Amino acid sequence: MEYAVGAMLALAVGLATHWLGFTRDRSLYPVIMVVIASYYILFAVIGGSHAALKVEAVAAALFIGGAIAGYRASLWLVVAALAAHGLFDFTHGQLIDNPGVPAWWPAFCLAYDGVAAGFLGWLLLRHKVNTLTPR
Repeated sequence: MEYAVGAMLALAVGLATHWLGFTRDRSLYPVIMVVIASYYILFAVIGGSHAALKVEAVAAALFIGGAIAGYRASLWLVVAALAAHGLFDFTHGQLIDNPGVPAWWPAFCLAYDGVAAGFLGWLLLRHKVNTLTPR
């Protein structure tokens, strides 16, 4: 069920934000990537694990770096960061022991990330998002 909910939520957010015109600003999906990258840090705090917090902060910094690079250079880098975060979700339990992560979260986030990456890619291919790089 978590896969279906994650996928449907990503599609609903994608459609709603596009319909509302939020995709006219190229920062929308980089900001979404930053938020997505921060959740495992939150879970480390909830779980009270300093060790997990350190590792999750490093991982988040990499994904946030991808969001920043994508914002500055090409939103295709944000597509790649979202897809890579989905792979990270898939392997998270084998890579990092974070007691605060709900059992259903990696599957939910994997589905969300994959659909969000696909939706942003579709928007880019259809020229439905502002691709002008910031000054």
